[in-house]
Amino acid sequence: MTAVLISGCGNEKKDEVKVNKEPYSKQELLLGTYVQIRIYDDGKESILDKAFERVKDLGDRITVNEPGSEIDKINESAGIKPVEVSDDIYSLVKKAYTYSEDSSGGFDMAIGPITQLWHIGFDDARKPAQEEIDQALKLVDYHKVVLDDKEKTVFLEEPEMALDLGAIAKGYITDEVVKVLKDNGVTTAIIDLGGNVYVMGHSPRGEKEDWNVGIQDPNKARNTVIGTVKESNKTLVTSGIYERYLKVNGETYHHLFDPKTGYPFDNDIAGVTIITNKSIDGDGLSTAVFAMGVKQGLEYVEGLDDVDVIFVTKEDKVYVSKDIEKTFELGEDSGYTMGDRSELK
Repeated sequence: MTAVLISGCGNEKKDEVKVNKEPYSKQELLLGTYVQIRIYDDGKESILDKAFERVKDLGDRITVNEPGSEIDKINESAGIKPVEVSDDIYSLVKKAYTYSEDSSGGFDMAIGPITQLWHIGFDDARKPAQEEIDQALKLVDYHKVVLDDKEKTVFLEEPEMALDLGAIAKGYITDEVVKVLKDNGVTTAIIDLGGNVYVMGHSPRGEKEDWNVGIQDPNKARNTVIGTVKESNKTLVTSGIYERYLKVNGETYHHLFDPKTGYPFDNDIAGVTIITNKSIDGDGLSTAVFAMGVKQGLEYVEGLDDVDVIFVTKEDKVYVSKDIEKTFELGEDSGYTMGDRSELK
């Protein structure tokens, strides 16, 4: 849910590895978005296929939109029996439980009954009746997800409960792709899973030079940026109201749902970008701080290690965490201004 523009050119040798000016690149429509991987290491073109195989395999097992996935099997057995899952899926579900707890339910892994009801992003999307939302909310409770570490099983205690891990799935898959590349000797690459971006190594533009990463404008078409930040060996993950939405009687409803109300989050945020070491952490945190709003979100992130944040508000203001104030550069023609923290409520 991030879109970024990343520039890098040149031809450098780093640690005896030849890094090319032009990358080997591959792009496919997967996970409901465009997945692109670019590898700059000379002779590593074949690793692209290995990386895409990993994306496809995990995507097939995690999705809730097609029958036969492991998550689908868990949901089908809600209130009936525990379901044994693979190590990959069990690891993902455990992470989802941790984020649900750490965010005090701002992110709830059991949000499935609500997302299925609205189905934003699909042809049958609609605004449900309040009675339907109230009924579905009774099933949204991550505390009723029972995990068995020994048996690697997942059990949803109530019938019609449903997991929806879409908010962190791309982060998990991004991190797995990073492992594939590193295990195969790749040192310099860009991984973009429709917005979950990881910049590996340093830009080929120069020795130890950071990548110049563009931050998506949440109010414009993909690849329209508000500014840039310099990063290396980091992931950038954005949650925004621009990707998928539903319009009903002049009202716009985006796809980021509040587990407490059953409606999309209603606050001052248009988009939030998390910068951190692991993409799954960026996913979990982006949803969590979206729920908090700008003021509380900034305070929360600045209390964490190795995490930064960029907020874009509906009033066209931009706020960044203190550690990147010197490396974030707002575009002159972006139409946005840097916000004053003292004005936040």
